[in-house]
Amino acid sequence: MGGRRAWAVLLCWGLVACSRPKPMPSDAEPRDAGHPPPALGMPGCDAYGPPRQTGSVPRELPELSGLAASARYPGVFWAHNDSGNDFELFAIDESGRVRARLTLTGANPRDVEDVAVAPCSPGSARTCVFLADIGDNFELRDEVRLYRLPEPDALGDASVRVEALAFKYPDEAHDAEALVADPRSGRLAVITKTRRSLGDVYALDGLAPGVVTQATKLGTLVAPGGVDRVTTAASFHPSGQRLLVRTYSRVWELRQPGAENLESLLRGSLVEVPGASQAQAEAASYLPDGDGYLLGTEFSGQPLWHVGCR
Repeated sequence: MGGRRAWAVLLCWGLVACSRPKPMPSDAEPRDAGHPPPALGMPGCDAYGPPRQTGSVPRELPELSGLAASARYPGVFWAHNDSGNDFELFAIDESGRVRARLTLTGANPRDVEDVAVAPCSPGSARTCVFLADIGDNFELRDEVRLYRLPEPDALGDASVRVEALAFKYPDEAHDAEALVADPRSGRLAVITKTRRSLGDVYALDGLAPGVVTQATKLGTLVAPGGVDRVTTAASFHPSGQRLLVRTYSRVWELRQPGAENLESLLRGSLVEVPGASQAQAEAASYLPDGDGYLLGTEFSGQPLWHVGCR
């Protein structure tokens, strides 16, 4: 056992619980991102307007940690709680109204941190919800997992069994809170959570039940001037030409006109876009049509912010 790992284990044993302390909620306020250059000639908004509150985080999601727009139900976002809560998936709208509550079975997750919607497999016409059990505060996990379930045929409370898709990193264990899915191909990737940058991007190719797939590192996201770090959420634009990246203090958009895949998108430019000052800001998703995005936080009753086209 290495020095870092041994120290982390001893520290964990000395704590009552190995979970992140959460700041007290504060009044959320829109954040002015200045005047980012317009995204002319690209699908989606040329420029974003100021955030506006459309609702509040519902009481069923006291630790909202992930948002992903449904591909099957217009106006619906799939949402989930952070670790320490029941293994559930919620369908909510922008007002925070809960449309469905799914009790998930077939797995015992450790730290679910994000959610994405994509084709169930490459080329599939059916869409699935992917939950990312990728949190690893002390970087001790030998492997981490995604959980896959088809988007249901009807919105309503139900019990649903998930399918586990395990993977490991090629270098060392990483903490991560962001899962993205290319809506065109269904290709999945995670962005690690680090204080050195906005995170390393690892593609998850060849995921399958019963095997442990090795992730492939594609690159590192670095904020202009190194002014920001620690990615807590991310979302792939429906066009595949933009990537939304959220941290505790800012929201960024990676842009690459004509990007055909994640590798080419990573060669694009990062610009800061409008956000909101929220305690424990860990949820972000583009809208289904790509004309804006929705932001949430880990505290019930706090605002859900809609950022649309200017």
